[in-house]
Amino acid sequence: MHITAFYRSPFRLTVLILCGITLIAAVSGCHHSPSPDVIATVNGKDILRSELEKIYQNNVRVNQQPASPQEADIRRLAILNQMIEDEILWQKAAKLSLTASDEEVNARLTEIKALSTQEEFDKQLQAQNLTLDDLKRELRRQLTKTKLLNKEIESKINITDTEISSFYAAHKAEFNLIEPRYGLARIIVTNNPAVQTGNLQNNKASGDAVAKKKIQDIHTHLEGGEDFGNLAMNLSEDPSTASNGGDMGFAYESQLRTEMPDIYNAVSKLKPGQITEILPLYSSAGPGRRVVGYAIYKLISRESAGQRELNDPHVQQIIRQGLRAAHAQLLRSAYFETLHNEAKVHNYFADAILK
Repeated sequence: MHITAFYRSPFRLTVLILCGITLIAAVSGCHHSPSPDVIATVNGKDILRSELEKIYQNNVRVNQQPASPQEADIRRLAILNQMIEDEILWQKAAKLSLTASDEEVNARLTEIKALSTQEEFDKQLQAQNLTLDDLKRELRRQLTKTKLLNKEIESKINITDTEISSFYAAHKAEFNLIEPRYGLARIIVTNNPAVQTGNLQNNKASGDAVAKKKIQDIHTHLEGGEDFGNLAMNLSEDPSTASNGGDMGFAYESQLRTEMPDIYNAVSKLKPGQITEILPLYSSAGPGRRVVGYAIYKLISRESAGQRELNDPHVQQIIRQGLRAAHAQLLRSAYFETLHNEAKVHNYFADAILK
């Protein structure tokens, strides 16, 4: 069962991932790598072929799609470009003394380990070919990146009441609901044996029994009062919603009734803030369908039909969040570009392809 065609409010951004690769190497001349295992450098810092290959092989296991040599190199270039971008960010954070501390890393690690037994934790590390030091290194990088963006981007955004009023005036008709709608979030666990790339928190279950155990553990944590958004970001296997804390946007009541009756029956009984029991996910509708995973849904809001006015605090909150997200995306894009302009980058892998 897949959630598709969700109503998206005008301030929800759709990010299009373009299948184009920017070659960072200078075309005017090729340079030999200082070492066979050095595949790129960022301000003199080496990025190793072995690091790239580990991420690439994990991607292969996740996607389970055969690739021609050319397709494989396109994927490697895309991964390497992301590694280069991340290295630029980490170096900038270090200059600003924003590198995550050991205490911050250990606290995050403790949160992750609390979601499983030690045996399950060790199996997840092994499944992704990671050591504990690898995980700590990745956590430090994630936390460091968040600290940098919070200081350089998030702290500089201020959405005014005037901006909110202007947006509402330009989109007033879009706040007139033709029928009730539901704001939903979800956490998904699949029984696909593939693993997520380089991210222990989102490690996929290795079979139906493990998937059931994982989703039950998540449900137990939710019933114990843990934050739905944090668990979704760390444990959900739905790539389209996990990064947003499981937020699916809004669905009209008629859409839920006709396209997702099982979900409608579950969420229609809830009050905002409550969660469903564990629901099975099916490969398709009708006879012959099979269970491919499990999900927990949270009812964020239930809105009746009619015009929403600007003095509605919920309307103001949604507009503010949307404007903030749009502004943050613009500032992040510009910030990344300025950091690239300042950095000295050499992509030896791109050099080799152009030969």
